[in-house]
Amino acid sequence: MRASPPPLAADPTALSRLLGTTLDALREGAEIRSGPLPAGGPETVARQVREALGDPLPETGHGPHEALRTLVRVLAEGAADPAHPLCAAHLHTPPLALAAAADLAASALNPSMDSWDQAPAASAIEDLVTAALAAEVFPDATHPDALVTTGGTESNQLALLLARERQGPAVRTVVGANAHHSFRRAAWLLGLPEPVVVPTPHGTLDPAAVHEALTALTGPILVAATAGTTDEGLIDPIPALADLCEERHADLHVDAAYGGPVLFSRTHRPLLDGLARARTVTVDLHKLGWQPAAAGLLAVRDAADLTVLGHTAAYLNADDDTEAGLPDLLGRSLRTTRRPDVLKTAVTLRALGRTGLGELVDACMDRAQELADLVEKAPGLDLRARPTLTTVLFRPTGPGGSDETVTDETVATIRRTLLTEGRAVLGRAEADGRLWLKATLLNPHATSGDLAQLITLVEGSAHR
Repeated sequence: MRASPPPLAADPTALSRLLGTTLDALREGAEIRSGPLPAGGPETVARQVREALGDPLPETGHGPHEALRTLVRVLAEGAADPAHPLCAAHLHTPPLALAAAADLAASALNPSMDSWDQAPAASAIEDLVTAALAAEVFPDATHPDALVTTGGTESNQLALLLARERQGPAVRTVVGANAHHSFRRAAWLLGLPEPVVVPTPHGTLDPAAVHEALTALTGPILVAATAGTTDEGLIDPIPALADLCEERHADLHVDAAYGGPVLFSRTHRPLLDGLARARTVTVDLHKLGWQPAAAGLLAVRDAADLTVLGHTAAYLNADDDTEAGLPDLLGRSLRTTRRPDVLKTAVTLRALGRTGLGELVDACMDRAQELADLVEKAPGLDLRARPTLTTVLFRPTGPGGSDETVTDETVATIRRTLLTEGRAVLGRAEADGRLWLKATLLNPHATSGDLAQLITLVEGSAHR
């Protein structure tokens, strides 16, 4: 006799029971880990997972509660916990609890955002939220719009695709050496010429160097600026670059995956002056937006640019259905099946509003300045520069501030030692021909004590 099939996620009672087991396992795993990263390094973590998992495809199942308890616990035990204040290596944000709860609802209902009959309410929510966010990026535009993406890589790829469709396959992309690697990959995927890379010796695009590059080029051009570089969190001079693009009749794209949510801050919003002069803008809300991944956007100043993405598949958006008033979702993404990732963002915007999100941005910006202060006061540390966003680069120095006895190998070893011990998670970045430790502060709950502990751990590891 066959066993009854397991309950579906749409059954609130069954889901509630399983949630209790899941939350307990999350708590237990975090308690075992006790720090921002599991101690022991890759081999230790892999062994723990193998022992917990056993046969990944057993002949007879262990049941839902045991499976959840075992695997969620080992996942949490072996996690890099972005909510831990000493986990500060990457643009890897601690998601808000309310956003995670909304994401659970999206998973339980499982709308598929490729046809209206699979996602009636979700498609309406996406339409309203993307319109509001597009208007935030392009406040003076007549018909702005935005597409939901998986993040900066997809958004930048879409921006290059739209430029190719507007200007033809010969369009040249001009990027800085500070630009995200996704531009090179996008050009390769789309059959576009290799991007023209402008040196950025000071970390940002120099308008004079861009002018020189534009002068040497013929044909259609897309200039890609960055608002929040991956390595240093720097912002290119967008107004000056927008002026150059207007003079040369080039299009401007701004990769604001990191810095875009600064728009929510009344204090720091001027950092993004000129952003609305771009034709397309990338924004990620799973960075300075505290959303579970993925929560990316590509905002466009003119919704008409998106018509080239239109595509028809009779089983999803037949012409007669569209003419009868059913919304056409297939042209809203390069993907077919996709999650309603906009729900968690909609919940967050409604719960916190622009002011609440702006306060979270301000808190992280303040923490970065505070960490920079601590580094400047520490006799054995060297600060690369005052932070623009929430990224702080620093490295140990030798006696009297000398760099002679501190090699890049020393810096890399300090970072790996802290990782292996599970004490702190710091990133790495190259600047001025040297390797730096990178702290990316995205946790608004981090305290002054947490920052001081981070400094102490780095100093201790350097002394050892």
